[in-house]
Amino acid sequence: MTNTWLEQWFSADQANHGGIIRRDRDWVQKFSSIQEVRDEAQQRGWHMIETGNQIVLLCHQGELIIHC
Repeated sequence: MTNTWLEQWFSADQANHGGIIRRDRDWVQKFSSIQEVRDEAQQRGWHMIETGNQIVLLCHQGELIIHC
């Protein structure tokens, strides 16, 4: 990963401890791209959700169940 902004986002405390990190879609597109975030999340085995104007990363490899 060579994008400094993306590196900082992915190295947040929440990301390092299996938490949840999110950013506004416009910020992601300003400093990176949806594809770049998706690729990095997928490489780590994380889950990525886009809802409204938010990109949400579930920073773990556990099962994802959406109840409603």
